[in-house]
Amino acid sequence: MKIAIGNDHAGTAYKFEIIAFLKEQGHEVLNFGTDNEESMDYPDAIHPVAESVVNREARFGIILCGSGNGAQITANKHAEIRAGLVWNNELASLTRKHNNANVLAIPSRFVSLHQALSFVKIFLETDFEGGRHEKRIAKIPVSK
Repeated sequence: MKIAIGNDHAGTAYKFEIIAFLKEQGHEVLNFGTDNEESMDYPDAIHPVAESVVNREARFGIILCGSGNGAQITANKHAEIRAGLVWNNELASLTRKHNNANVLAIPSRFVSLHQALSFVKIFLETDFEGGRHEKRIAKIPVSK
């Protein structure tokens, strides 16, 4: 599976570990994030991740910033993106099961690397339940 990843300076260290984990699992990774810890603007790394998912160049996206909020807000500006901010394993599962999230947002300053890797594993292995959640997701896009 092809997965896009993007990060700002706060997520660089975790990004490299997540990429290594994904490659060990046989996934291909598109890296749109910064590779250093010099301050940068998270939208510059997050928009390309969202666009790659929208354009079907990647099946899922993983985004990281300090709080995860800026990354999630940015990704969710794209109409077909459902980015879920996750800080525990249950949310990693529910954002897929109930929200059919296609982008995982990780708050790198608030979770451990071990937790972040666990979220990635759960997110990728969890299927959308459909059913009653389908109609709710259909109501998310705003008509112009």
